[in-house]
Amino acid sequence: MHSASPKPLLATLKGARQPIPPIWLMRQAGRYLPEYRALREEKGGFLALAMDSDAAAEITLQPIRRFGMDGAILFSDILIVPMALGQDLWFETGEGPRLAPKVQARDLLEALQAAPGKLEPVYGTVRRVAARLPLETTFLGFAGSPWTVATYMIAGQGSREQAEARRLAYRDPDLMQALVDRIAECTIDYLLGQIDAGVEAVQLFDSWSGSLSPAQFEQWVIAPTARIVAALHARAPGTPVIGFPKGAGGKLPAYARETGVDVIGVDETVDPAWAHASLPADLPVQGNLDPLALIAGGTILDSAVDRILSAFSARPHVFNLGHGILPDTPIAHVERLLARVRGGGQ
Repeated sequence: MHSASPKPLLATLKGARQPIPPIWLMRQAGRYLPEYRALREEKGGFLALAMDSDAAAEITLQPIRRFGMDGAILFSDILIVPMALGQDLWFETGEGPRLAPKVQARDLLEALQAAPGKLEPVYGTVRRVAARLPLETTFLGFAGSPWTVATYMIAGQGSREQAEARRLAYRDPDLMQALVDRIAECTIDYLLGQIDAGVEAVQLFDSWSGSLSPAQFEQWVIAPTARIVAALHARAPGTPVIGFPKGAGGKLPAYARETGVDVIGVDETVDPAWAHASLPADLPVQGNLDPLALIAGGTILDSAVDRILSAFSARPHVFNLGHGILPDTPIAHVERLLARVRGGGQ
């Protein structure tokens, strides 16, 4: 069913197919924008920006002003939750986030002192953005999924193959379960706090779900995600939950069936025609342009966009990237993408 809506993204997330798919881009507020770079230079590092409600609100709004995106995604970071659970978080220049102490033993987990006040600046950001967004723009909050957050808490930083977390999950599944449970509980409270402050839908980023075997995927991705989704549906009914299990590949249909998410995000490695054929017919899908095709631009970009639009034309579809926009993305290519999507592939 096609339907035009005053909030096309929110309507699509709730299952209505739009004449033109709504569009937003993961990491649309960030380093490819000169206005972001200017504010970051003025305010300091990434974490300083994310924890400054006024600055984070301004960054969230920048791509809405410039491009008129259908959705605004909260400017924050998935590692705010480990901070709220009691880890120290900082960013090493050019190397990314660091967390301490590493949670690699039961006593280290038990020693963490919860600091829920660390979440308050994020709620302040949400309130500021909600008061200033155009009426037609849907406001999206987010959190990391428990498995992905756990990989950082265990290794103390990002890692290519998540080897330390995977080893721990095999060596001490009880400890991994305790950690994942603690992350899930905090994440439920955190997302409910964002919803109370003004977001209209939320996304769970499981950036590292692709590193798990099928049995581990069931245990550490599907099960905790299902728990979070059920809690949000019970306590914030009507708020759509987008699940984005990056790298899930052939496990996407099981994720869609078993987690209860309202929308499924697919990454750029997934064939959109396969996704359409394999996922429940009425399930809204979000994705899945390769961020590098956006950098390439030109006819490569056009054909990639058209292929996705065609594959998902018979279901509710939110156009997005298959992962976050890259810092060297030309703004003119984003403008071309928007024109292509909103022009119906013309």
